[in-house]
Amino acid sequence: MTASPVVSISDDAGLARAARHGSRAAFGRLYDRYARMVHGILLARVPRGEVDDLVQDVFLAALRQISGLRDDGAFGGWLARIARNRAHDYHRRSREFADLPEDLAAADRRSPEALAALEAIRGLPEAYREPLILRLVEGMSGDEIAARTGMTPASVRVNLHRGMKQLRQKLDGEARS
Repeated sequence: MTASPVVSISDDAGLARAARHGSRAAFGRLYDRYARMVHGILLARVPRGEVDDLVQDVFLAALRQISGLRDDGAFGGWLARIARNRAHDYHRRSREFADLPEDLAAADRRSPEALAALEAIRGLPEAYREPLILRLVEGMSGDEIAARTGMTPASVRVNLHRGMKQLRQKLDGEARS
């Protein structure tokens, strides 16, 4: 299992190189490989309803900026940084607020438990939020998270372990309340 992310990083470097030289097909393959990661990073930082649009914004920005990528092997970390910056920009820009219809909440078909868990994850320190979302929501393995984000496998393991511990404590505390 550990060989897969290494092969993937090598493949990704080749795809990044091709995309940097103008291959839209290569960029499309990178999109397929990294969309879940970008979705998870954004989901950890911005409201759910904004995530899908921001995923597209991140990939458009990456497409425009890919010629400036200096290390093709660092594509995942570079893309993760763009996603984090885009989430930061989302919170920085001023937005107008409007009243939402009262029946809007009824349209959300997600279970209350899942929404509570997502909010609990969002309340954790940033170092744990992102790996937990990528693991629990996006279904990525620890090795895949490491390969895609540029984190070391050991850091991912530690952050997942500590994040799960804090998440359990938080959810147990809310259940007792």
